Amino acid sequence: MNENANSMMGMSAFEQFMMADKTSRHRASGVAVTGLVLGSVGLAAGIGAWIFAPIYANARTKAAEAQNAGTSALLNQMAGLLNTERAERVAQGMTISQTITDSISGQQSGSQSQAQTQTTAIDQTMQNIMQQTLMDAITGKSSLNATPVQLYSAPQPCGCPGCGCGQ
Repeated sequence: MNENANSMMGMSAFEQFMMADKTSRHRASGVAVTGLVLGSVGLAAGIGAWIFAPIYANARTKAAEAQNAGTSALLNQMAGLLNTERAERVAQGMTISQTITDSISGQQSGSQSQAQTQTTAIDQTMQNIMQQTLMDAITGKSSLNATPVQLYSAPQPCGCPGCGCGQ
């Protein structure tokens, strides 16, 4: 049946051999073309990564700097708002104190005014200390040891048997 099919096609044994050879080469060249295309795509991707990697790294650095600047601005804004709020509460407390003093005695005595001045100065000093402490805690400065610690090892006697070095 196989010979009948070949004879029907009108191909000799040599022609059949040549067709089989060319068909097998055709498949191999298809694999080669596929390999060439995939290799070219990989090479293009590598070149693109080499070109665009510094641009991407620069963009990430700038984004991190912008985020840090935004955080710093937010902290400064919050510290300013806390400072303003504290000043308003102190001023309100002084106004209430003066009103009470005026309604009872009719006048403001010098010692009370001096006491209020001292209280205001102490409040401002405490506020500055609290702000500095907060900033030290945020930046990590408060976790540093004030006195650097070093390891100490006491001198050891000489390990030489009978050397006479006296150590």
